[in-house]
Amino acid sequence: MSKFHALIPAAGTGSRMGSKLPKQYLPLNGKPLIFHALSLFAAAPRISAVHVVIAPDDQLWSQYGATGLDAKVVVHALGGATRATTVLNGLEAMVHQVADDDWILVHDAARPGLSMAMLDRLLDSVQDDAVGGLLAIPLADTLKRADAGQRVAHTESREGLWQAQTPQMFRYALLKNALRQASGAPTDEAQAVEALGFSPRLVPGELRNLKITYPQDLQLAEAILLADAKEQKTS
Repeated sequence: MSKFHALIPAAGTGSRMGSKLPKQYLPLNGKPLIFHALSLFAAAPRISAVHVVIAPDDQLWSQYGATGLDAKVVVHALGGATRATTVLNGLEAMVHQVADDDWILVHDAARPGLSMAMLDRLLDSVQDDAVGGLLAIPLADTLKRADAGQRVAHTESREGLWQAQTPQMFRYALLKNALRQASGAPTDEAQAVEALGFSPRLVPGELRNLKITYPQDLQLAEAILLADAKEQKTS
């Protein structure tokens, strides 16, 4: 029976946050940002292992990243210059711990709002799929394409458009092959798989599964997690 493994690339610097501390280590409700993603996967009974890939020169993991995590978490100091390279390096490092048909769930270190319900929804929806899939949400806002002067060139149709989230879930052998053959720098794993001619399944995610990119995103994530904590206390 195929197993489920999480892989979290965490080798970036998060330059758009405007912080000297790499984004994955910024504090969120008293814990490093990456801790929220890692702890959810570590607590998920269906996840066999959680692999995190950090930069080779990362001096902060021992201080910020590993607090309170269990033995399910495996760290690889093999991060590359791009997300695709970091993920591929992680996959190569996992080769003796996974089977070709095992599922790999790649998740952003900067998405602290993933819930166990969303994770289970993805696993249930994709575990029997021939290709794999990802969490995503249909676009609701009107899209404007800008010209060189930051004026509206025209309005884009949002029909059929979805905003990709993570986790993105593919078989180990397929994902490794897709990233090895990828040209350029695919911005997510699904793009690399699509380039091989496959069509990943879209599984409805939620707005709370936002990616922390700008400082104001941390405030929104904090409000979401605080609301969760209050609900747990009253239930």
